[in-house]
Amino acid sequence: MVTEIKVPPFDEYNEVLVKNAHPPDWQNPMPNGRYNLLVIGGGSAGLVAAVGARGLGAKVALVEKHLLGGDCLNAGCVPSKTVLRSAKAVGDIRRAAELGVHVGDAVTVDFPAVMQRMRQIRSEISYHDAATRFRDLGIDLYLGDGQFTGKNSFAVDGRIIQFSKAVIATGSRAAAIPIPGLAETGYITNEGVFELTKLPRRLAIIGAGPIGAEMAQAFARFGSQVSVFDLAPTIGGLRDPEGIALVRTALEADGVQFFLESKTGKIEKVGDEKIIHFEYDGDAHTLAFDEILLAAGRQPNVAGLGLEAAQIKYSKKGLDVNDRLQTTNPDVFGAGDVAIPAMFTHTADATARMVLQNAFFFGRKKYSDLIIPWTVYTDPEIAHVGLFDYEAEAQGMVVDTFSHKIQETDRGRADGDDGFVKIYVKKGSDKILGATIVSRHAGEMISEITTAMMAGQGLSLLSQTIHPYPTQAEAIKKTADSWNRTRLTPFVANLFEKWLAWRR
Repeated sequence: MVTEIKVPPFDEYNEVLVKNAHPPDWQNPMPNGRYNLLVIGGGSAGLVAAVGARGLGAKVALVEKHLLGGDCLNAGCVPSKTVLRSAKAVGDIRRAAELGVHVGDAVTVDFPAVMQRMRQIRSEISYHDAATRFRDLGIDLYLGDGQFTGKNSFAVDGRIIQFSKAVIATGSRAAAIPIPGLAETGYITNEGVFELTKLPRRLAIIGAGPIGAEMAQAFARFGSQVSVFDLAPTIGGLRDPEGIALVRTALEADGVQFFLESKTGKIEKVGDEKIIHFEYDGDAHTLAFDEILLAAGRQPNVAGLGLEAAQIKYSKKGLDVNDRLQTTNPDVFGAGDVAIPAMFTHTADATARMVLQNAFFFGRKKYSDLIIPWTVYTDPEIAHVGLFDYEAEAQGMVVDTFSHKIQETDRGRADGDDGFVKIYVKKGSDKILGATIVSRHAGEMISEITTAMMAGQGLSLLSQTIHPYPTQAEAIKKTADSWNRTRLTPFVANLFEKWLAWRR
């Protein structure tokens, strides 16, 4: 029996979403023999694994207990980036006077219209993850809660599924933190924030990581009074002081108030207000809010799967997998957030593909070999790939850092954008260990460096690569050029000068 799901507000767009992602009239199939692959979880990793295996001719079963598309479609990438696009428009209009463009009256935001647009776009994209699509591909889709009943069996809706190989791709959810009174007072997570139809006048965000930073800037631009609390001194997972200063300055200009390195004591509800008691800069403080967004990390979804029956080890950090993403049951693999620390949609995709290679083709693909870029979609964006300088140094490497400011490119100056490119290399070589970019287009720029690292190429190649003029990506080439200039030592320069003199 498929459980009926409704996503609030249950308007025409969310009705389409549910009809695609969890049809209330869906009839689960009857198992017919052993499946080559069982996929548990219909999010990014699970869908890639299921479709990929079916494309190879495998007999595939896919199980999802909530909404197909997972966190990315329903409460992550798709809705957040749609909302951020509206927020970016607000920021552009407010900056227009700096560019000689005057728009007259103050910017007003129709928050219900912003959220309706988000729901409409999400419903349109949901057709890619529709239940009927996977059925038409020849995948047996089971909607409902399920558990392992043995090393090679899994039960859903009273039906026993036998499998040769399986992949657990159940994703993650917002982590709960033990703040006294938080649960009793009430809060929302990344799921609830996209169900809002009314803009909170005062919004507290607990957690200054990627979700917290993105939503803080967006809601501040929409008109909320936003305060961000975090025990750590970082923003968006960034520990680079220059980068933190740039992003913090930008968000504070939008009205965001930061209480970094603060300690939340207790939270209580007084009337309609949610009161946060906290310590900051050595003093006790109290602030009142209308809504609290908890964005303090992610927690893998491992509960309720009956993993013990399948002899699969796990912890609160997720599945216990080896470097080939194999669990302690050799026939079962893990992919995506439930199995790896890099909780991004693109790594969910990459690990799903890795699982197919390792499960069906005696592959030796290793998670540790992946080069993983990531982006925080604030304005300016934060993008990173590989190691930070401090991470490389902790591993015993000596690091040289080469950098170039976005403002020192002609396009960056014309655009009026701040930011930088920093590339970390192994000292005495051009081998790229990692890179950090802060700019309005950082997420688009980081892939060039990622590609070079994947190809085993270094700053020498980037220095020789012709970049279109004028672009902000020229900052990457100019960063590589600064490394190239270090090769011209006084000794080499002296020899070159003598050779030129001889040529005359």
